[in-house]
Amino acid sequence: MSICAPAARRTFARGVHPRECKGLAENSQIEAIASPPKVRIPLLQHLGATCLATVKPRQEVEPGDVVGEATAPVAAPVHASVRGKVERATMVTLPNGRHVPAVPIAVADRQPLEGDALLEDVYGGDYPFTGLSRYLPEAIRDAARAAGLVGLGGAAFPTHIKLAPPERTPIDTLLVNGCECEPYLTADDQLMQFAPRPILAGALLAQRATGAGRVVVGVEANKPRAIRSLRRAAEGTEVEVAVLKPKYPQGGEKQLIAALLQRAVPTGKLPLDVGVVVLNVGTAAALARAVVRGRPLAHRVVTVSGGGIRRPANLLVPLGSSVRHLIEHCGGLRDDAARVVAGGPMMGFTLGTLDTPVTKGTSGITVLSQREVRHAAETACVRCGRCVEVCPMRLVPTKLGLAARAGNAELARRHHVAACIECGCCAYVCPAQLPLVQLIRLGKVLARS
Repeated sequence: MSICAPAARRTFARGVHPRECKGLAENSQIEAIASPPKVRIPLLQHLGATCLATVKPRQEVEPGDVVGEATAPVAAPVHASVRGKVERATMVTLPNGRHVPAVPIAVADRQPLEGDALLEDVYGGDYPFTGLSRYLPEAIRDAARAAGLVGLGGAAFPTHIKLAPPERTPIDTLLVNGCECEPYLTADDQLMQFAPRPILAGALLAQRATGAGRVVVGVEANKPRAIRSLRRAAEGTEVEVAVLKPKYPQGGEKQLIAALLQRAVPTGKLPLDVGVVVLNVGTAAALARAVVRGRPLAHRVVTVSGGGIRRPANLLVPLGSSVRHLIEHCGGLRDDAARVVAGGPMMGFTLGTLDTPVTKGTSGITVLSQREVRHAAETACVRCGRCVEVCPMRLVPTKLGLAARAGNAELARRHHVAACIECGCCAYVCPAQLPLVQLIRLGKVLARS
């Protein structure tokens, strides 16, 4: 069994050190936002197949009611996040540009829980660390599936599948990802400070479901209050809280495994192939709530930050709320706001409309000011090799970009385009300002055709 690397070596090869810009929201405690007049619940909020709507117009729903059922093996049901009345089905555009069906709900004037009461209901109270043997592994996985749990770090992979590794690949380590290395985002940091018990309880439940022998929570050293909070809560348990040297994209599963366990996940393989399952801290907390309290995933914590927003904040948000509603709650846009991004500036998607709904995978909304947006003309590749030097997946991004631009699917496949995690390190260091991430995304589409 691997042991964690010493603190001085807890990092991975390559990567970059962008400006963190976390000071804008890192001291903003989580607050529950008021429900908007309407939510639109996308029927696809996960990696996999679109859900099938289970409600009809004019039907009244309560928070937690299923509004979309998973009908495929790789999928997760979706639930109402508010009390209200279902309206006629519609289509919404996700941050990645995909158009999907959605269930609109007109929100009732009075909600069962709001404000501090909602925050306490989601993360407060007792989450046990002992007696978890009463929860059978299959029951934990069933609870995760029924609750619609997916990875809240952004990938949105259905959690119940992660918790059911094949017998041929025994799991020895469960890693809980608290790195949050993306600039501006502080939701996980605040969650680790505010709600360490549900995070750790969820980790112990995931350990039981997967059969892992040990649990390690990885947190970057730039989150000292989160580290202290987790370590205090973990006293008396076998959970380890390991501190890592800050670097981007340390929150990637393969990078975290390399940093903490000194294991390399081969190209085309998954963490479970090296005996590891990785969960985000928010996912772990949601798992505890699903198993212990039988509550589904209908809210999530979202950071709203950037130089273009008047009041940066970390918000507990009903899923399906519009980005516009979050921005208005934070005082609106500043006069010099230039770009609104779903996620962070490295991996996020620029939004074309503020009516985009918040989904399970929305970790943040970053509003960049004119000063924070780089305005430089694209030039020809100068073959400097900087993109190769920083790529954490050891790819040649410029070749992938050129293959996509030429429409050469075979060349893109030959250079392992599917292995790219779209972290943006290559574009960040490119002196020619090539849109490498966008080109590689195009290359992936070509390679699948």
